[in-house]
Amino acid sequence: MTDTTHQPGTIRIGWIGAGRMGAAMASRLAKAGEDVTVWNRTRAKAEVLTEVGCQVADTIADLRGLDVVFTMVSTPADLEQVLVGEGGLLADPDHVPGAVIDCSTVSTEASAAMRTACSERGVDFLSSPVSGNGKVVRSGGLTLVVSGPEEAYVRFAPLLDHLGKGATYVGEGELARLAKICHNVMLGVVTQNLAEITVLAEKGGIPRAAFLEFLNNSVMGSVFTRYKSPAFVNLDFTPTFTPILLRKDFDLGFEAAHDLDVPMPVAAAAAAAVQASVSSGRTEEDFAILLELQAHNSGIELKPENVPVDDGLGG
Repeated sequence: MTDTTHQPGTIRIGWIGAGRMGAAMASRLAKAGEDVTVWNRTRAKAEVLTEVGCQVADTIADLRGLDVVFTMVSTPADLEQVLVGEGGLLADPDHVPGAVIDCSTVSTEASAAMRTACSERGVDFLSSPVSGNGKVVRSGGLTLVVSGPEEAYVRFAPLLDHLGKGATYVGEGELARLAKICHNVMLGVVTQNLAEITVLAEKGGIPRAAFLEFLNNSVMGSVFTRYKSPAFVNLDFTPTFTPILLRKDFDLGFEAAHDLDVPMPVAAAAAAAVQASVSSGRTEEDFAILLELQAHNSGIELKPENVPVDDGLGG
């Protein structure tokens, strides 16, 4: 249950990590009237956020006395560094924040290690990985999944609500990490299937824009298929998520499936296509290149259709 008594500005919030995602999320908190202080390794990225009302911390240590600190960093090593490394948030056991909410995408093991470090210092730790990218955040479409102490979730749920469509609490420990892995396995499966049917339609003579418009307006369409349609129609593979990152999440999904004795035959087939995209060497582009690989295997060459396509996010 969400705490509906929260008044914006009454919880002192720290934010570590002002990359594309972190900056967009911290900005939403500040615009909602929350008291937000940001630290980023490259200070200039944090200073941009003063325009929306954020304060800038000189060091991570400046955040230690706050009620809650969000982390949004790139790797498990980064998370470990900002929390328990030299000068980290938890480096002084006598001076710590009330809670840490980690929105990074890290492994279950890395998350559990940081949860233990927080627990040893009396700090609540919430795992809160997200679904979306910077544009999704700005459009208000971000979703979050959360696990950890339920009382902490209830207290900070109003802050999570500011970040997008709200958060879903799934239980204690690292269950949120499993939920995010399951989510990303579906991401790959749906994209590969979308590539297959789009190529089938085009080889039969249907323009991609027309086919995807029909699909997106049908009961089979989704926020995701509409969001990915511009890339499919115009072959714009500017990266939002790379094949290597997607392969990693498939590997994590299969590891969990092995441990829990869950067969995943459809995911296994999609994973082979994702591996082929990595093997092609196109590892710095968006995973939507699955479309071009499918077209190549189907004996056709795609060309950009160069037509405007609504991604459903606005702006």
